[in-house]
Amino acid sequence: MDNKRLFLFVALSFVTLLLWQSWMEDYGPPPPASSAVPEATSDLAPTGVPAGVPESSSDDLPSTSADSAPQVSALPDTELLKTAQYIDVETDLFKIRIDTTGGDLRQADLLDYPETTAKDSPPFRLLNDTLPHLFVIQSGLRASVGTEPTHHVVYSPEQTSYRMADTDNELVIPMTWRSPEGVEVTKRYVFHRGSYAIDLQHEVRNHSGADWHGRQYRQLQRTQIAETAQSSFIYTYMGGVIYSPEEKYEKIKFDDMVESDLDRTITDGWAAMLQHYFLGALIPARGEANRYYTKTLSNARYVIGMISPVQTVPAGDSALFNTKIFLGPKLQDEMKQVAPGLELTVDYGLLTVLAQPVFWLLQKIHSLVGNWGWAIVLVTMLIKLAFYKLSETSYKSMANMRKLAPRLKTLKERYGDDRQKLNQAMMDLYKKEKINPLGGCLPIVVQIPVFISLYWVLLEAVELRQAPFILWITDLSTPDPYYILPLLMGITMLIQQKLNPAPMDPVQAKVMMILPVVFTVFFAFFPSGLVLYWVVNNTLSIAQQWVITRRIERGAKKA
Repeated sequence: MDNKRLFLFVALSFVTLLLWQSWMEDYGPPPPASSAVPEATSDLAPTGVPAGVPESSSDDLPSTSADSAPQVSALPDTELLKTAQYIDVETDLFKIRIDTTGGDLRQADLLDYPETTAKDSPPFRLLNDTLPHLFVIQSGLRASVGTEPTHHVVYSPEQTSYRMADTDNELVIPMTWRSPEGVEVTKRYVFHRGSYAIDLQHEVRNHSGADWHGRQYRQLQRTQIAETAQSSFIYTYMGGVIYSPEEKYEKIKFDDMVESDLDRTITDGWAAMLQHYFLGALIPARGEANRYYTKTLSNARYVIGMISPVQTVPAGDSALFNTKIFLGPKLQDEMKQVAPGLELTVDYGLLTVLAQPVFWLLQKIHSLVGNWGWAIVLVTMLIKLAFYKLSETSYKSMANMRKLAPRLKTLKERYGDDRQKLNQAMMDLYKKEKINPLGGCLPIVVQIPVFISLYWVLLEAVELRQAPFILWITDLSTPDPYYILPLLMGITMLIQQKLNPAPMDPVQAKVMMILPVVFTVFFAFFPSGLVLYWVVNNTLSIAQQWVITRRIERGAKKA
């Protein structure tokens, strides 16, 4: 068996799987519209009673009536959220817009991440409050009695514009709401210099004459729209995620949200909405048991969030509800510091255990050379060096099979269509020459998980987004604009085929000749960082295989 054909078969299957996943994401049947959530109350926080609390309990938090819910159908098609007044905030990393309606985070531009590589490109907008790229963060409080400061009330800001001074390490944005009963709520966002983690606080001051019972909810609401310029040939996960110490990292797909509402109590977990390079995540206070939920809304919107336990604030007293928000790029080192498991949002799938060390190595080399393209080249060389002996076994097997090719062809001509006699004659020849036709398969199979894990590292790493290499390669996360790297990759595949023993089956031989063309077309649409890896890997393989083949052929001549 030709182990190079095995490798090509696995690689082709992998590419085909990616294309199928991408096609289903773009052209598969759309999720059905949700009919379980009434239109008038669909975008309210969940209102069910926590598990174990009877409906007659004084701590019960009743659902908001339909009369008080927003009538979203009256809004324009592109505006499904009510707006009162914007508060503009600028820090070293963000340009943020907060709406006084609910104190929602409505817009968030990431100042260190341009939309494109153009010099005049605006920053990438992660949060947006209009369709089709709607993605907002909402929060509020539910109360057992009286008026509730949900994300539909209007807060009073101290000012409408904030800017972090060069000498400040944090910036606090306060807003205030007062109920007719005498309950005052101050909602704050605290931004920290150099950090994508934001503190969210609800401070309750009870000036009424009775105890106040309430709980905090936080939720992410978004549509299922991919990032601008996302390649349709590359599949990356977009959707909800929750994390718990027991179940670890769990994907909650948009289709899952349509089929049924999530309802689970988790302590020391978090919830997030992911897209290719960026995310928004909600991290509750440590030790706090929250009920996690999902909802599907009109206009193909999806919600994932959490609601805290009931907290009592005695008359004349105050209490503070805390939540941390992570909003920005998937920077693994920073996410590890924010919450356990948050770095898993850089989704390497089943090969995470291999991919994380590969990414660590890539980072270390980049810190030395200062260029992600050269870091890819050096990592590929190091991996190739680590598997040198295994590859050598494989290439020796290929060289020996190539040496036998004329004799195998003679056997085929002798026995014609008698497959049984032909196979027996081939096995006798292998035994006589002490060649194992399967001897090179295991080395290739062992290497495949490592190389696929490197594929996912290069695909998921936000560090490669808009990272230049040399000359015409100005963005390693986008396809080669002049298709030079894909063509080089196709050429290297052709050279590798010339070094391999030719298949005896004419049909198989034609298929093998077509494969380089097929892969060249596929890789023309792949990120140039991935194609660079394949070109370097193929070039190193050619050099190693050529040396080994020449050595074995010289030994055969001397014999």
